[in-house]
Amino acid sequence: MSQLSSLDPVAADRLGHAATTFTCDLSVNELALLHGAGLDPLNLVMGVSVYHVGFQFSGLRAQQELTVLTEAMHRARSNALSRMQAEADALGADGIVGVRLQWRPHGEAGEHVEFIATGTALRSSTAPGSLQRPNGQAFSSHLSGQDLVTLLATGHAPLAFVMGVCVYHVAAAGFLQGQRQLGRNVEMSQWTQGNYEARELALARMQAVAVQGGGTGVLGVRFCAESYMWGPHTVEFYAEGTAVRHHGEGRTVQATYVLPMG
Repeated sequence: MSQLSSLDPVAADRLGHAATTFTCDLSVNELALLHGAGLDPLNLVMGVSVYHVGFQFSGLRAQQELTVLTEAMHRARSNALSRMQAEADALGADGIVGVRLQWRPHGEAGEHVEFIATGTALRSSTAPGSLQRPNGQAFSSHLSGQDLVTLLATGHAPLAFVMGVCVYHVAAAGFLQGQRQLGRNVEMSQWTQGNYEARELALARMQAVAVQGGGTGVLGVRFCAESYMWGPHTVEFYAEGTAVRHHGEGRTVQATYVLPMG
């Protein structure tokens, strides 16, 4: 617990109670399964970043990534995730399970956005430190408690929650093209190509982070698209998943389920 002093005082005070009382967002079944795998919750950990998104001009007919906006949305998420990671590491956790990264508009200004990362920090009761990443940090994963236990049984271990972002401007169709499409079934090629390229960039960046961290695979990949405050021709594609590596022999788990009454 000595690392708690490096955190925000309010966070340090909250986490200081973890030695006697844990908090988590696990279901009862998740708690039972993780306990059977020798993993016990320490505390709910979180990180927050409120970010001002800068302005980038793009011509209406330009088909391109908006790098200023991409960097802003990536940095805001990274800030929130790194602060959540710092809380888990200060607790001496082996990992973080059930990571969720959410956003909301912040205040009245359209260019302000808030990201919050949350998860449950865990520690192994049988082999503390055995599931930490090679650099000594706690692993992070958006997998559920059930999926984490199943993953460990296969001889794989989670490394890190990984993500990729791309904000892209799709060129507006010209007047003549719009007239040719009017009332017809026809593919909107500029949207197809723009969305395809933006998704590819987001996926490639997520995969690159996993490889850099020593991952041999990425599980549970999820995609989402948001337009935020940028208007109808600009969209963000975002990909997230959990990087994993082969860990050795699968763990034997005492599977315990809590069944509903009645």
